[in-house]
Amino acid sequence: MSNVTVIGIDIAKNFIQIHGEDVHGKTLLKKRVARDNFLNFMVNLPKCLVGMEACGGAHYWARQLIELGFNVKLMSPVKVKKYVENNKNDANDAKACAEAVSRSHMQFVSAKTQVQSEIQSLHRVRSYYLKQRTGLMNMMRGILLEEGIAIPQGKASLFKKIRILLAPENDSLTPKSRNLFENLYEDLKRLDEKIDQHTSTLKKLSEEDEYCKRISTLPGMGPISSTAIIAKIGNGSEFKKGRELSAYLGLVPKQNSSGDKIRLQGISKHGDRYVRQLLIHGGRSTIRSAMKKNEITGLFEKQDEHSQWIRELAQRIGMNKTCVAIANKNARMIIALLKNKTCFQPALAH
Repeated sequence: MSNVTVIGIDIAKNFIQIHGEDVHGKTLLKKRVARDNFLNFMVNLPKCLVGMEACGGAHYWARQLIELGFNVKLMSPVKVKKYVENNKNDANDAKACAEAVSRSHMQFVSAKTQVQSEIQSLHRVRSYYLKQRTGLMNMMRGILLEEGIAIPQGKASLFKKIRILLAPENDSLTPKSRNLFENLYEDLKRLDEKIDQHTSTLKKLSEEDEYCKRISTLPGMGPISSTAIIAKIGNGSEFKKGRELSAYLGLVPKQNSSGDKIRLQGISKHGDRYVRQLLIHGGRSTIRSAMKKNEITGLFEKQDEHSQWIRELAQRIGMNKTCVAIANKNARMIIALLKNKTCFQPALAH
């Protein structure tokens, strides 16, 4: 076992498969251990390079192995899949991890710290409450529409109309319907309070974290977006340049090229859908802000070159494509801000 230089690990629910190789690629270790005995087994192995897929529980095990002295590298399952030989099973998956982690061109995923995992959990719970609130609001609108009551779009319009319908002097609803909507309205307010509570927590975290402060200086990047980015990439050390992050988040075009024919399609939509969605929504708010600046004064337009670039781009390619373009550019600038330890400067972003 002392000659083991690379270890591939495949994580399952109850058991973990371990595959060890020497410097020449010869298999020296094939072991299947229970989760409870995994760390006790790894303590006795030489501290070497360890490769794992970035799947459920991988970041926890990565932190544990790093504390034991191992050099742990996490990889996307899509990148590892091409190295699986023959049929798929735990042993072949672990062998593929050992093969993939030793490749010089392999792209790795940074292991999340405990703080990053906690921030990610906050975002997931907040998103869950948002989906619940949206579903409940749509259901209430649908039920009222069957009663001949149409409500305009927006949360504020729904809250205002429900309060009017539930007023004592209003008799638009039958007693049974009134009782039903009183309970639904209480559920809706409870979900709204939960969302506000998690939003406040994320805002407080963004004000305390130095990386979040830098990212928040970008147009369209608030506490929700900045904390989501930090939870995803940490300090951005795994990315050599900004384009790698934009490609990682699926904000660059797909290619279908052959020979001298270069065909660029829509964005690839790889990576984290939630973070990509936040960046694109941030781009939409940036466009609105840039348009307002244009209406205020022509002198301000000359001073803010970044806003001028956004306005010209929106006029040339349209609003929706501009949102994605801004999201792409923001992703690139995020890496620049993190690596250079600086804040956003409109003159340099042009």
